[in-house]
Amino acid sequence: MDGRFDREYYERYYIDPASSVTSRAEMSARARFIAAYAAHIGLPVRRLLDAGCGVGLLRAPLKRALPRAEYTGIEVSAYLCGKYGWLQSSIEAHRSERPYDLVICYDVLQYLDDRRAASALANLARLCRGLLYFSALTEADWRENCDQTRTDPHVRLRRAEWYRTRLRRGFREVGAGFWLRKSAPLPLWELETVGRAV
Repeated sequence: MDGRFDREYYERYYIDPASSVTSRAEMSARARFIAAYAAHIGLPVRRLLDAGCGVGLLRAPLKRALPRAEYTGIEVSAYLCGKYGWLQSSIEAHRSERPYDLVICYDVLQYLDDRRAASALANLARLCRGLLYFSALTEADWRENCDQTRTDPHVRLRRAEWYRTRLRRGFREVGAGFWLRKSAPLPLWELETVGRAV
């Protein structure tokens, strides 16, 4: 799969403004949102993992918003690792001696088959001791939300519940893409969560 994620792929979907699926402004706002939510729940972020960090659009705004956090970006793309210095690793295989306070996995798992995606979700629970920010393109998103002229169609589209079922094994769903590790000693107010906070 690594060979697919070459210079041409990233130029088309992330660099060229005429075809890019996102923008620096959008990703900067997302980074501020993630950091603000971590602060809101009282989570000190000293270590963060950007799992599938791509061209690094979240890195600079996350470092500004979380200046005390050690940032680790992992990627499968040899091209990106060579260009940006990311750690070459897959989400399902990445290991760390210490868990991360904050893990971000944004729009990556739709590129994995079911077995690898399920393994990646289980690994996210092992890697994260606090807050997970997770998103993946779903069947409904493809039909109703994304700009199909700017979105890579060569992905595995699944129902959102497929992801939720597996994430609930290790996390409590907060909403807006946030999942709190079940063992994290942070309170969740009932009306600020999806379903019951217990």
